[in-house]
Amino acid sequence: MDLGIKGRWALVCASSKGLGLGCAASLAAEGVNLVMNARSEPLLNEEAKRLAAEYGVTVHAVAGDITTEAIRQKALAAAPQIDILIN
Repeated sequence: MDLGIKGRWALVCASSKGLGLGCAASLAAEGVNLVMNARSEPLLNEEAKRLAAEYGVTVHAVAGDITTEAIRQKALAAAPQIDILIN
């Protein structure tokens, strides 16, 4: 299905497993570049690398608690702009 969102940027929170990872994978399949966030850095990095390789999109992993200002700023700085937010 072509949703017309290829090339856009999404920030997907809690994306190292479960529903968040499913959302990230679905967006990557549509050609959306990702900023993935989760607290578990090793798992987050592993999944970010996998999605980038599998779908050919740019993926940045930002580990940490998204409710803190420092992590929010780091996540927002990882992409030129955020078009889609999955929280």
